Order: sequence, then C-alpha cells, then structure tokens
Amino acid sequence: MGKPITTLLFDLDGTLIDTNELIVQSFLHTLNHYYPGRYSREDVLIFNGPPLIDSFSSIDPERAEEMVAIYRAYNVQQHDSLVKEFPGVFDTIKMLKEHRFKLGIVSTKMKDTVMKGLKLTRLNPFFDAVITLDDVKRAKPDPEPVEKALHLLGSAPEEAIMIGDNYHDIQAAKNAGTYSAGVSWSAKGRAFLEKYKPDFMLDHMSDLAKIVGVKAR
Repeated sequence: MGKPITTLLFDLDGTLIDTNELIVQSFLHTLNHYYPGRYSREDVLIFNGPPLIDSFSSIDPERAEEMVAIYRAYNVQQHDSLVKEFPGVFDTIKMLKEHRFKLGIVSTKMKDTVMKGLKLTRLNPFFDAVITLDDVKRAKPDPEPVEKALHLLGSAPEEAIMIGDNYHDIQAAKNAGTYSAGVSWSAKGRAFLEKYKPDFMLDHMSDLAKIVGVKAR
C-alpha cells in the first residue's frame, strides 16, 4: 500500500447487516404475485445488488414501478423480524471509530430503508457519511456514490477502501480509484466475488483490523 488507510466505505445489505433472507422473501412475495410458482430462491439471487427498478425492469418494464411498490411495502413490513448484523460487525465498526477512522455507507437502497437497518443494528452513530440511491444520479458500479462519500469525509481515493458483498461494490471502488474488499459471506459466494479481483477478501469483519494496521481485540 502507498498512503495509510484513513477511510472505510461499506455497502450495507449483505455486508454489514444480514438482509439476505429479507431480500429473497421480498422478491419471492412480489414475483409470486405476478408469476405464481415461476421463481425459486436461487432464481432471485441475481437481483440482489442492483437498484430495484433495474431488476424489475428486466422482467417487465411496463409494471416495474408497480412491482417496486409491492416489494417495498412487504420489505418494510418484514424488516425488523428478518434483519440482523453479521458476526463481528458491531465490535469491528466500533473499534474502527474509536481509532478515528472515517466511516461511510455507500448503498444502492433508498435512504429510509438504509437508516432503518442502521438503527435496528445500532450502527447509525458510527457513520459520518451515508450515501444512498436518493443521493446520486448514477448508482454503483458508477463511481459517483463512492466519490460523493469521499467528498463528504474529506478523503482521497488512495486512502480509502470500499467493502461490499457484490461485484457492483468492487467495480465502483476500481472506478473511483479506491481499494476494494469483498466479503466471503456474500450470498453469491466467495468464488463469484474473486472473479472481480478485489484487493482484499474478508472472511470475518475483524480481518479489517489487520488490513488497516490496528490490533483487533
């Protein structure tokens, strides 16, 4: 590495908080409404990551907005019963904050959903920048969301890592000029992410401590 890492940017869903079951159930609920029995759990994994409107437009452009509305209503209703943090996330994020690292969220979800997840898992006090789909014109893998977070935090790309569970996160990092890290607990699997050549691969969130040069507790 060149400059020391001062800034860590995180995707939220599937990276810090386990929303995988919520996302799968929300897609199945929505798609079964239109196409009963056509989609399985495995079929909807591909939709985990891109903005909802893109996923539903690929199925039925005419009814995509209607599908998004049904998805979001179910997602909000089931949110608190199905969402939890991944192991080690709270302690690692708290430790990074105590060591004065600058922390940000860069998500393709809407702000209200992101804030709901952060509050539920008590992570919201740790982040000084929260960039969501509401804040940008172009979502990841475009560099805009990462660049916006860096601007808010007063950080340069070469001192930052973007951490995520999807190829959009790794590509957004590369496009913005930051380091990239994948997480092996991604619903798509470690091997899938490794194809996109992240700079680092985390097996546990506490692996970040060694990467940024602090001692994990």
